[in-house]
Amino acid sequence: MTAVGWRIEVDREACIGSGMCAALAPDLFVLEGTRAEAVLPETDPEERVLDAADSCPVLAIRVSGPEGVVGPRP
Repeated sequence: MTAVGWRIEVDREACIGSGMCAALAPDLFVLEGTRAEAVLPETDPEERVLDAADSCPVLAIRVSGPEGVVGPRP
């Protein structure tokens, strides 16, 4: 991971387990029981991390970097 990595947080209380994040980025998200969680808390910046956050139907995924929150996008 680079020094300007992104932090991934999943609000497991809000998560409804749709699995969209795990389908889009299976190396970054897994379903644990009926809720998603990030495989690693930090990752390199890349579009599919934001795509996964954007695809969450309840916006339970938050992506942040040195510049602040970058996902989900408005």
